Amino acid sequence: MAGARRELLLGVHRHRLRREDLEDAYSQATLELLLAVRRGRVFASRLHLGRALEQRFVSRVHDRRRALSGRSPMQAALEQAFALSATEPEATGVIDVRSEPERVALLRHELRQIQTLAGALTTEQRMVLATQVGLQMGCEEFCRRYDWTSEKYRKVAQRGRARLKRLMALEEEVVPAGERVSEMAAGTDL
Repeated sequence: MAGARRELLLGVHRHRLRREDLEDAYSQATLELLLAVRRGRVFASRLHLGRALEQRFVSRVHDRRRALSGRSPMQAALEQAFALSATEPEATGVIDVRSEPERVALLRHELRQIQTLAGALTTEQRMVLATQVGLQMGCEEFCRRYDWTSEKYRKVAQRGRARLKRLMALEEEVVPAGERVSEMAAGTDL
């Protein structure tokens, strides 16, 4: 029975997973049914057995798709990983397709900018923002620890974020004046 339905089920569900994943799911479903029969389960007919096999197969396919879509971080990482072996010389130049160097550079620049501009905030504003970002400390814990009211915490945090935002906007507006050497040398001093 399992051999007769195999190609049909693999063909019907080929859009859901890779061939080897479908074969794994089918093998697992078949083994589950064999185990159920050994434990004494009886199927009413060949049709009943075929439908039970298909139901278990589809269930395993859905499980695998869930694992690959991120519910299982380990499976998602393994799915995106490359096999590196010493026999493949081109494997030494593997490029991380998920890396975004431009975005990372911009974020690092913003972090340095925030670090520099944070000195312009009050001590209380720096303390509130640092505990929010660095320690992931909420309002209740902060107020309990430092004997503040939630209203004071809210106002200090709000004003600190607004001031930091204004300082960053001012920083972006300032463009350093460059030397106009090339225009002067060419005689186009306008």
